Parts: sequence; C-alpha cells; structure tokens
Amino acid sequence: MPMKFAIHTLGCKVNTYESDLMVQQMKAAGFARVPFEEAADVYLINTCTVTNIADRKSRQMLHRAKAKNPDALIVAAGCYANAVEQGKGLPEECVDLWVFNKEKSRIAELVQEKLAERTARADAALSAENPGGCPAASSAGTSAWKEGLFLTELDGHTRAFVKIQDGCNQFCSYCIIPYVRGRITGRPVEDTLNEAKKLAARGVTEIVLTGIHLTSLGEDLLRTMEGLEQVEGIRRVRLGSLEPRLITTEFIETIGKFQKLCHHFHLSLQSGSDTVLKNMNRHYTAEEYAVGCDLIRKAWPDAAITTDIIVGFPRETEEEFEETLAFAKRVGFYEAHVFKYSRRKGTVADRMDGQLTEAVKTERSNRLMALCDEMSHAYRSRFLGKNVTFLYEETVTADGKDYLTGFTPEYVRCLLPVSAASAAAPASSKDASAPVSGALIAGEATGLVSVKNLEECLLLK
Repeated sequence: MPMKFAIHTLGCKVNTYESDLMVQQMKAAGFARVPFEEAADVYLINTCTVTNIADRKSRQMLHRAKAKNPDALIVAAGCYANAVEQGKGLPEECVDLWVFNKEKSRIAELVQEKLAERTARADAALSAENPGGCPAASSAGTSAWKEGLFLTELDGHTRAFVKIQDGCNQFCSYCIIPYVRGRITGRPVEDTLNEAKKLAARGVTEIVLTGIHLTSLGEDLLRTMEGLEQVEGIRRVRLGSLEPRLITTEFIETIGKFQKLCHHFHLSLQSGSDTVLKNMNRHYTAEEYAVGCDLIRKAWPDAAITTDIIVGFPRETEEEFEETLAFAKRVGFYEAHVFKYSRRKGTVADRMDGQLTEAVKTERSNRLMALCDEMSHAYRSRFLGKNVTFLYEETVTADGKDYLTGFTPEYVRCLLPVSAASAAAPASSKDASAPVSGALIAGEATGLVSVKNLEECLLLK
C-alpha cells in the first residue's frame, strides 16, 4: 500500500502553482494523496510569511498536522521556512523537514531521503534524536527552475496557474519577499509554452500567468502571451499581478491584439497617497496609477481592475488615508484585497517611527472594506441583462438547489441554476454528464458556455 501524503497551501498564486507541482512530484514518486483532514504519513505545508498573520497561520498548520499524526513526517516548505532560517530560528519542534523555495522542485526526493533516514535509524535500533537537529535543504545555490519539470496534472481543473517568474528586486519598505524569494529570475518562454500544451492536453482551458513580479519580464511576458495564442485548447489567458508602470499606451495596443486575453487586470496600488507611496518605496504616483487605469478602461470599458491596498502604514495620517478612500472611489475597483500593515523584522518599515495602533488600523480597514464592497456590487451589477460567457468549473448545491458555477473573463463569478428538464450538458462543457439549464448553449471552447439571460444567475464575489 502506498504511503499517504496531504498538503495545505497558504499565500499567493505562486504558492498554489508550486503546490500543484509538488503534488505531481509526490504522486509520481508513488505517494497517494489524501485530504489534509485525514490521517497521512507525510504532511506538506506550503507556507507564507508576507505578514505576521501569515507566519502565525503557517505555525498553526504545522502544529495541527503534528497533532493529527505525531508519527507523520511534517514538512515546512516555502517562504516561512526561508524567513525562519534567516532569523536563525531552526529547528521548530513540530517540523521534521524544512524545504526552502529553491528546493521545492526536489520535494519528493527530499521527503524520500528523510523517510529513508528514519527507516535506517529504526533498523539500527537508534532511539537518540539526530544530533544535527532538523534537516533542511540548502536555501541558496539552486535554480528556481528545474529543466524538464512541468505541471501536467490538476485533478480535472479547467483553470491552471502557471509560474513564469520568481523573485523581486523592488525592496518595498514593508516587504520581506525579496529576502525569502531572492532576486528576479524569469522562466524560459518555451518552457512555459510546453507546459501549457501539456495542461491543454489534460483539459485545462484557462492559463493564469503568475509570478512575484511579472512586470520584470518585459518582452518575455509579451512573447509568452503571443505564444499562448497559438496553443490549441487554451482559450483564455489571465494575467497575474502587474506593476502600474507597465500599463502604457504601447502595452495596451500590443496586448489588445491577443484574442485570448481576459480583460481583468490586477494592479497593485497599496496606497492612494503619494506621501505614503514614497514611504513604501513604491515607484509611481497615484496619478500615474490612475492614468494606467484610464488606458485600460479606454480600451475595454467593462474591464475588471482589482488591487491590493495596505492601511495603517507607519506615519499614515487620517488625511492620507482619506486620500486613499477618494482615490479608490475614483478608480472604481472591482475588488480590492485590504491588508492592515503588519510589521516584518528585517524591513525598512519595521524601523520607521510613527507606528500606528491596531485599533486605528482596524478602523481604517473596516471603512475601506465597506467601500470596496459597494464598488464590487456596482461593478458586478453592470453585467445584469447582458450576454456573457463563463468557464464552467463545477456543480455546487446551495439552499437545496444545484447550480453550475464558474467565472467570466472579467472574473465575475456566476451561478446558473441547473434545470430539471431533460436537456443534457453540451459536449463542449467540462462535465458532459451534468444536466444543464435551457438557458445555456454550447460555446466554442471546451468548458465554455454562454448565458442567454444573466438575470437567472447569481453574481457573487
């Protein structure tokens, strides 16, 4: 019987991609995946360290795994592992193996080595603990990309994250990521396209290009998008987080030629105050950001613009926070991820004076999130009564009724009631056995359906 493993992922889309790749490696090595809630021989926690809360969640999941099976191999992988190592905090009592970001491509090999080490100790009847402490892979000197390693299996998913870039050279004053992910590296374009072809062959129809700092790829980002236009089976290409400085007239004109591009742009804002942006070491002004949004909306009036905003940054005054509120209203974001500033040791912001209280940060966060909810509702409402397409992902049950659910190119989630009529699912849908409403017609792409009357759908965040 194969050994069982479970995995839990925290953090960003890059981590999601890397977790999918680790799952694939573990399966190829003969391990059987089980849900994280079940008993397993190996627990993999793909950690995050972007905030203190992320650190705490990473520790909680590690301890939770140990509590599920004290005899299991507990693996801490990723950014939290790198941050702990830099802080000279290794080892942690519940962790058996630390795997740093640059060693994730060797996850199965490292797990097998550790399990073999355990077996050898048992066979030799050694009861003493390893005097060297908890083993860890090297955090330096290994490429972020492993030749010939591609993501090919996603358990029936129609959308796949594809990592094409890692690392960051920006050194925003609040951010620990350049220290735990390292400097910028880009994936060879041909590798990305080869991976996309393999995913398409497995039924994936949407590719989400992800990275820590996609903007740093420059022409390679455009070459990747151009190449994906030619990959048969891939019908949608969605961009991950972009820097506002990337959005120029030339860039918009270039990407406007790509038929598969989803008109959903995630532009990191962080603050609508120029003073705060300067303190954050962000390399643009609020006005420059707004110009980029205007260029997008001029090309695609219904484009979704989403963002990240930090509230309660050191020295942020009430007036500067009000500037952020006013700026958000001006742009009209579809969605915004609102973060209360979290101090990170080793960053410039941690050493700044003017640190705000948790109460102030919470109050500002609540006000901004209330505004974001209003903007999101207003944006989604503009699609009512319009014909749209969405990528059918799964059937869900809510209040005793079954619905088809998926996302439009703008990343608006739709729930369409499943009809009790005799109509069968179109052959082009993801699951040909699922009954569908008469309000659906087959789209040209695998997994795409067209909604004749969106008022029959529930538009949800």
